[in-house]
Amino acid sequence: MAFRFLHTADIHLDSPLRSLALRNPDLAELVGDASRQAFVSIIDLCLAERVDALVIAGDLYDGDQTSMKTARFLASQVTRLHQAGIRVFKIRGNHDAMSRISKQLVFPDTVTIFGGRPQSVVQTAGGLDVIFHGLSFANPKAPESLLPKYSAAREGAVNVGIMHTSLAGSPGHDVYAPCNVADLHGHGFDYWALGHIHVRKVHPGESTVVMPGMPQGRDMNEAGEKSVTLVTIRDDRSFEIEERLTSVAQFERVSVDLTGTVEWPEIVGRVRSTLQDTRASVRSRHVVVRLGLTGDSPLSWTLIRDRDLLLAEAEQAAEQVGDTWVEKLELSLAPPRTETPEGVADPIFELAEAMRADASSEAFRAEARELVLKTIADLPPDGRDFAGKDEAALELFLDRVLASGADLVTARLKAGGSQ
Repeated sequence: MAFRFLHTADIHLDSPLRSLALRNPDLAELVGDASRQAFVSIIDLCLAERVDALVIAGDLYDGDQTSMKTARFLASQVTRLHQAGIRVFKIRGNHDAMSRISKQLVFPDTVTIFGGRPQSVVQTAGGLDVIFHGLSFANPKAPESLLPKYSAAREGAVNVGIMHTSLAGSPGHDVYAPCNVADLHGHGFDYWALGHIHVRKVHPGESTVVMPGMPQGRDMNEAGEKSVTLVTIRDDRSFEIEERLTSVAQFERVSVDLTGTVEWPEIVGRVRSTLQDTRASVRSRHVVVRLGLTGDSPLSWTLIRDRDLLLAEAEQAAEQVGDTWVEKLELSLAPPRTETPEGVADPIFELAEAMRADASSEAFRAEARELVLKTIADLPPDGRDFAGKDEAALELFLDRVLASGADLVTARLKAGGSQ
């Protein structure tokens, strides 16, 4: 009889909303609760598959939060596993190290939370002795590899290592307990249950090394399906791994080509058709869409001017499609062609060129930069990333804002003024 366990990581309960437009409270509520609902899906899957254990490879929490609502939620979900006789093996990741709840919660004896010293726990089921090796780090930073601290593989048993690690590095992720995949393969364990990098990856080799990704995305930077890994250890000690969908709300960037459209209803129709196609292709319960409008249309100026009206149309279409949400519109339309006779100056375009010239001057840019930095300083910490996280990102943000400002003024003038 096989031994089975579910492997997950990077759940980030109660992660604050980051780039989501808070103007839509229903959408904010959906995304704000999605990580909890994904965790419920994980527990449901454990029970439905009758696994022997749940492995959480770090970052169950998102940081320094003390919500008693979270404590009660976790207690109720872990109790469901405890009552079914399902063990839980959990290590702390860098975000868990900042959480006060992670140090205060008391779990039943079926839950093993590995501490700052290497620990090995044996679980016998299905005729197999499976040893779970784990190690947590008490601080949010771990600049050196933790691999040398893990014990050697125990002969005659199946050895499963649980580690929170950035491996050799990954864009968008802090360096944390770095190590090489080759060293993991050479350590002698049969399976490595990893966490920290939010994209699923299976690393083939002498052992089975799996980074499961996160079970629920939090914004457009974590788009696509999210999942957990169901692991079956057969009687011959071979492994079968299956990816199982858990994301409740799936983020997707979707492009709509408006080339050839000459009437507003045509544009709305293409947006609605795109939303229908996206909904049909997404397996998650909800889909949150960022629409990118591209192409060449004589209505470009009207679209720039009346972007808010088109967003309202898109939101209404999404509601009619069902379980579909429009998070944002992005315009990447070809510049409209001027229709003035050859040799005749267009004063609006001349004004636009003058505005762009002013906006490109270093004095104007410096003033804009100072205004953005002042705005960032006045915002709460969770809202300060709108202009990027470093100087290079801030400069790109200024490029976009200064260019779009001239386009917006031009659009209002060319399309008949504000309405």
